[in-house]
Amino acid sequence: MKKRKGKTTFQIIIISFFTLILAGALLLMLPISSQERVVTPFSDCLFTATSATCVTGLVVHDTATYWSLFGKCVILTLIQIGGMGVITIGLAIMKATGKKLSLSQLSTMKESISAPQVGGIMHLAGFILKASAIVELAGAALLAPVFCSDFGFFKGIGYSLFHSISAFCNAGFDLLGVREKYSSLTTYGTDVYLNIIIMLLIVVGGIGFLTWGDVITHKHHFSKYSLQSKIVIVTSAVLIVLPAVYFFFCEYSDLGFKERTLSSAFQSVTARTAGFNTQDLSQMSESGTLIMIILMLIGGSPGSTAGGMKTAVFAVLFLAALTVFSRRTDVQAFRRRIPENTVRNAGAILFMYLVLFISGGIIISRAEGLPLITCLFETGSAVGTVGLTLGITPQLSLLSRVILMFLMFFGRVGALTLIYAAVSSNESSKGKLPLDKISV
Repeated sequence: MKKRKGKTTFQIIIISFFTLILAGALLLMLPISSQERVVTPFSDCLFTATSATCVTGLVVHDTATYWSLFGKCVILTLIQIGGMGVITIGLAIMKATGKKLSLSQLSTMKESISAPQVGGIMHLAGFILKASAIVELAGAALLAPVFCSDFGFFKGIGYSLFHSISAFCNAGFDLLGVREKYSSLTTYGTDVYLNIIIMLLIVVGGIGFLTWGDVITHKHHFSKYSLQSKIVIVTSAVLIVLPAVYFFFCEYSDLGFKERTLSSAFQSVTARTAGFNTQDLSQMSESGTLIMIILMLIGGSPGSTAGGMKTAVFAVLFLAALTVFSRRTDVQAFRRRIPENTVRNAGAILFMYLVLFISGGIIISRAEGLPLITCLFETGSAVGTVGLTLGITPQLSLLSRVILMFLMFFGRVGALTLIYAAVSSNESSKGKLPLDKISV
């Protein structure tokens, strides 16, 4: 691990996110940030800032009706910086001002955006910033006809930009509480045009910048894509189609064909870290709720605006299981071997997510006296930085909110980042211990 002023790159990433969250919380405490011009309790502001910076979408106050224009701008800024990565934006600004970046700074950026190597990192950072601006502005332009028609020109433009950034960054914050508090996109459940635009923004933001770089470079020549891009694209497609089929046949049978199809597709897309919903999630069956939890835990792809364990982790573990079943030696995909350390890292990430997600759900269930499946949905949403909720978050006690904040932070900065920041690698000996066997 590279060090800079005594701190590892992983520690720098964590400190940067924490500093941004704290600054956002202090700004949201100002009377100018609330509609009523009152000082909002620090715990509420810290929760909101954590959710926005970690692009989650869980809230304790309805975004549209509680926060003023200034407060909404603070939240949107936190979403944008959190989605792009604090390190990426900070170092890109330093580069633009002519400051020379050290190797340790470039290494920090590499870890922040999950880049494969330090070489070409500034070019990649520039691509991320430019692509994000283009997609968000295009999304806002496409959403404008809907929101301008419903809310007037100037308010509609603001709504379009807010929801475009929120969807692309997979944040799940919305301003539609002006119709009904905490309603998300339920009032647009039958609007085919808006649903498609939001879904496209979610997918584009959640599939990863490295993958889009491959697509732009090699166009439709799938065979030329990197192994990671191939795995990400195939896994993402499977995780959108299969759950959508389940939702269509098992969850929304009371809806008409058009709304049923639209709702099934939307919930399948949004569950992997976007946080919007077009149907009342509290009406889902327990099996549907469990599928949503699994999708939230998997999340988006490496190097994207999304959180969760990541599609690559899910795919690697699935391939590792197939390797055992077929009695092969190496984990393989698309005629390539996957390194053993990658498989080990994937297993460690899964273990950490499951432990924190389950233990957090159990603690909240006991503290609040709520059904376990309901609490697991909230903790899965938090650690996957999704933002979907069954409606219990605003009523939770301080203890439960602290747990959710930790899970959101953990889910955004990454499992291994937190571990590597806390545990130094000091191997005093290169020798290996004696090998022994254990039955599994």
